[in-house]
Amino acid sequence: MDYMEQAERLARTYADPILRLSYTYLKNTHDAQDICQTVFVKLLTEPREFESPEHERAYILRMAANACKDLLKSPWRQRSESLDEGLQVPAPEAADGSVLEAVEQLPPLYRAVIYLFYYEGYQAAEIGKILGLPTATVHTRLSRGRAKLKELLGGYGYEQSV
Repeated sequence: MDYMEQAERLARTYADPILRLSYTYLKNTHDAQDICQTVFVKLLTEPREFESPEHERAYILRMAANACKDLLKSPWRQRSESLDEGLQVPAPEAADGSVLEAVEQLPPLYRAVIYLFYYEGYQAAEIGKILGLPTATVHTRLSRGRAKLKELLGGYGYEQSV
């Protein structure tokens, strides 16, 4: 597979999951797009062989999560504000009272595991590998995230599922 075919395959397969995961961390569409581009550049300049498509997907999502964490803790980001902060077109807003709105209000450490568990369908052990966390920590964050969601949603329609 040549370079262009590989780039197209990666973009078709992983652009949406990377953007969604990055947005859950960064809450900024442009930053999420930058992370997506960074991940693809690294994948294309440092090719790897994977055991399976599942291993490739987990590796790529972990790269995206790590890139988001690095961006969030960078001194430049902590000290700077965008000049057109007020002019940016926001991402589509969730309807008032929706589950998505409640998930977006969660702290980032809960938001990421809730997103990967419910939206991407990963199990706790897989999430642990993607985010570099022990499985027990993932279970704890899922439990606490669910409890916070229950509070945010006023207990309505809450059923715990593991």
